[in-house]
Amino acid sequence: MNRLLPLLLAALLAAPPPLAPAVRAQEPAVAAPIPERLRGAWFQGGCASPTAMLALSARGAARVPADGAGRLLRFTESREVGGWIVGTARGAEAPRLMLRAARDGAGEAVETAEPANKTRDDRIPGDAPVASWHRCAATPLPFAAHGEGVAFLGAVEGIEAACGPGGGGVAGGVAPCAAALVRAGDVSGDGLLGTAELARLFRGAAWLLTLQAEAPPELSGLAGAAGALGGVAAARLAVESLDYDGDGRLSPRELSQDRETLAAGGEARGRPLALERLSEGAALLRGIVEGLLGTE
Repeated sequence: MNRLLPLLLAALLAAPPPLAPAVRAQEPAVAAPIPERLRGAWFQGGCASPTAMLALSARGAARVPADGAGRLLRFTESREVGGWIVGTARGAEAPRLMLRAARDGAGEAVETAEPANKTRDDRIPGDAPVASWHRCAATPLPFAAHGEGVAFLGAVEGIEAACGPGGGGVAGGVAPCAAALVRAGDVSGDGLLGTAELARLFRGAAWLLTLQAEAPPELSGLAGAAGALGGVAAARLAVESLDYDGDGRLSPRELSQDRETLAAGGEARGRPLALERLSEGAALLRGIVEGLLGTE
């Protein structure tokens, strides 16, 4: 699995992710992000029943066919080459996606090509076929269920910028990371995260992980159902764990509680107690709870 879900969990707890390995630090920056006018959802086929969807964010692309395994490309580098934006994604073979603005009979369009791994940069796209994608005035019903995932595709980039290496989680403190997470999930606009809003973030992360694994449709459906149930459970756990004022929602302050400033005051008087006694007390408490629940 990739780092998306652990990153989201780390952000929920407002703890800075660990520093990336040295090879990660040497990755080239994105020099030519996907232009804002090209971001969002594009489709192939008639809008009443399209055959595939292409979702573009600033540095990512998700291709979702109506029937078949999807694919997720998250770019570590992108640049302009001969009128194309060429994004290079993670993976052992460093897959590339080429895209450019175009027009077709329906108006504005995007053209894409995926050159073979062995095609030299000065010869791309080579013999790779060029696909055309167009906008639809309304979201086609067969793809409406992917909406939360498409939204998270862009939202996770904001979380990564604030919480990942080089962002708030390393240099700027925990507060920018917590604020970015709230911005990503705050649907109601109240500056807080409720259970439903957190569950939406978890469902979006599950959607990306399913695409990353290129799961077939039958497994994607199961993963989606598991993500829906698991998202609610994880959201409730996060709220119950961090909701210090008891209002049923999480604020940036609650997300960063005890994590933005690592302070240990203490008292000079007294003597250290045997911490082993704590484990004995925890075992006793567990026995009482299991007895009440009727478990062994």
